[in-house]
Amino acid sequence: MLYANMFNLHKAGSMQKVIVLDFGAQYGQLIARRVRDLHVYSEIMPCDTPADEIMAAEPSAIILSGGPASVYADDAPTVDARIFELGLPVLGFCYGQQIMAVTLGGVVGHTEAGEYGPASIHRVASSRLLDATPDEQMVWMSHRDAVAKVPDGFVITSSTEICPVASMECAERNLYATQFHPEVRHTKYGTQMLSNFLFGVCGLEPSWSMDNLIDQLVDDVRDRVGGDRVILGLSGGVDSSVVGALCARAIGKQLTCVFVNHGLLRKDEPEEVEEVFTRQFDVDFVHVHAEERYARLLAGVSDPEQKRRIIGTQFWEEFFAVAQDLAQDGRPVKYLAQGTIYPDIIESGARKTGGKASTIKSHHNLIPFPDGVSFDLIEPLDHFFKDEVRALGTALGLPDHIVWRQPFPGPGLAIRIIGDVTPEKLEILKNADAIVRQELDAYNARLYEQTGERNSEHSCWQYFAVLPDIRSVGVMGDERTYQRPVIVRAVESTDAMTADWAKLPYEVLGKISSRIVAEVPGVNRVVYDCTPKPPGTVEWE
Repeated sequence: MLYANMFNLHKAGSMQKVIVLDFGAQYGQLIARRVRDLHVYSEIMPCDTPADEIMAAEPSAIILSGGPASVYADDAPTVDARIFELGLPVLGFCYGQQIMAVTLGGVVGHTEAGEYGPASIHRVASSRLLDATPDEQMVWMSHRDAVAKVPDGFVITSSTEICPVASMECAERNLYATQFHPEVRHTKYGTQMLSNFLFGVCGLEPSWSMDNLIDQLVDDVRDRVGGDRVILGLSGGVDSSVVGALCARAIGKQLTCVFVNHGLLRKDEPEEVEEVFTRQFDVDFVHVHAEERYARLLAGVSDPEQKRRIIGTQFWEEFFAVAQDLAQDGRPVKYLAQGTIYPDIIESGARKTGGKASTIKSHHNLIPFPDGVSFDLIEPLDHFFKDEVRALGTALGLPDHIVWRQPFPGPGLAIRIIGDVTPEKLEILKNADAIVRQELDAYNARLYEQTGERNSEHSCWQYFAVLPDIRSVGVMGDERTYQRPVIVRAVESTDAMTADWAKLPYEVLGKISSRIVAEVPGVNRVVYDCTPKPPGTVEWE
């Protein structure tokens, strides 16, 4: 894996580093991301990493992530108690606070009721961590267990009506913890708290940047590959495009880009993908027309995970066929490059950091190889978040229409069609989705003109249509109809780990609805999904 060395961009002896110990929280990787946002370098390590190994990494501070387990469960994640004796500042969130408390002699118990979502904390003592934040403020909670008794030397600094120890600290030992999640955007002053810890408590400087990251990534790919060949799946999305540009710069014609057309892409997208990548990349490009094979395999399949498995397995079969052709042509492939990013790994429960995250959904590019496939993997983006990938794409010279392309799942429209996939449903969804994208592309463009920011306060990060497996009664042309509804999904986010539904103007929603009903045969109703993530996910399946 390239990640081990890809951030070695500092001068010897000058590196400031925060180690994030991962206890398997769905939000866990966000902590490292928020630290990077503040221009301090961070690394993820498994929660049970020995203290000696942590010290060998020469960290400046340690942060303990949250996690889904109870600290008293038989298989609960643990931590080496010696980390609290290293003399390093330590900050814990949620499970991280609980494990800090029980390790140091405190007590964790069940609260009368859990807290999930926004909660109001009240400061009850002075606090370095909460400095420059209001005495009363909203934070994001997600817990049933909570600290009931703090360890000796600790002071309770804030509480809620349900949770008596919303935060605690022992300033003498530089140990700090919160029951809530400062790393989540819904905690309004979370960034200030992280700044207080990094710069106030730890005395770090905001000196880390990604300026020289591309050169290091290119060198890593080149050193790893040597003279061998690499095959890459190009979907036309941001992630695979950035990997393609990176590998093209590193190894040129040693790279073969394969576009597997499963027939489940958005309207006109196959033609756009081929045009862009045959012109943008100086590499071999192979367009695999697999539409009919996928249609046969998916016929009558309604379970979303089964659809994902079918699509993922066939994806590898198509790749294997191309790789065999290359081998027979005297160009055997050793490496498979993938656009895997952090959220893919987290949501698949396939954490490379040793955590124990629950599986939310499977991803096509994380399904094991079928029998007979023996590629070595190259995943240069597997510890990047989406907006970091976009920044890399811009730095690599990719055009905006690629870098800012809408996120799109590998299984394509198959998981935006609830129930089985048929030609009729595909046609309806492609046409409805095209209207959603046209109108919200225009809406975002207007906001960009007004603000000069790609991700302004009210811009949409991702938007698309969903076709549910139901019908709806309606009246069109004085006649009763019984046709399909379309669900519009639009969210605001920066990294796909959390998202809020986009507060679109009524006139925009009205135009989308009017156009879909008028222009898409078979649709008589449009509804808008206003569920944040969590508790929902961005996709429906």
